[in-house]
Amino acid sequence: MKNLTDSFVSLVHWPFAGSFGFNTDILATNPINLSVVLGVLIFFGKGVLSDLLDNRKLRILNSIRNSEELQGGAVERLEKARARLRKIEIEADQFRVNGYSEIEREKFNLINSTYTTLDQLENYKNETIHFEQQRAINQVRQRVFKQALQGALGTLNSCLNKELHLRTISANIGMFGAMKEITD
Repeated sequence: MKNLTDSFVSLVHWPFAGSFGFNTDILATNPINLSVVLGVLIFFGKGVLSDLLDNRKLRILNSIRNSEELQGGAVERLEKARARLRKIEIEADQFRVNGYSEIEREKFNLINSTYTTLDQLENYKNETIHFEQQRAINQVRQRVFKQALQGALGTLNSCLNKELHLRTISANIGMFGAMKEITD
């Protein structure tokens, strides 16, 4: 420390010479150089540093303002999206309810049409059975009639002799003749 004060004291004793030279005493020149450099930096750099800090501060404030604006826009879009989502959920619920009621209505219509078709098939079945019964009855009647006719013819042929047969034919011809005279 003594050397430092001695260096400042020795400044007073420096002769003012017209020559320029190097001072090789490091302890004496370093603090002076540093104080001069710091003084110049503070004097001239104060404005530059202040401008740099002001610019940085403005950029930070602008970034914050922009971020707040973007956040406000994002919040608005989020609220719009939520409102739209609620609207779509309501529509989806309506579609779901309408879909279920439509399904129930279609199910009811299908059941009714199935019952109608079953009733028609039952009617067709009954008509077919009735028709088949009538046909079977007619076939049986025809067979019975045919057998009765064959039995009657067989009986007639066995009972009639030639003479009786000729008399029956003559009587029938006479009846046809009488019927013809009546109709004329």
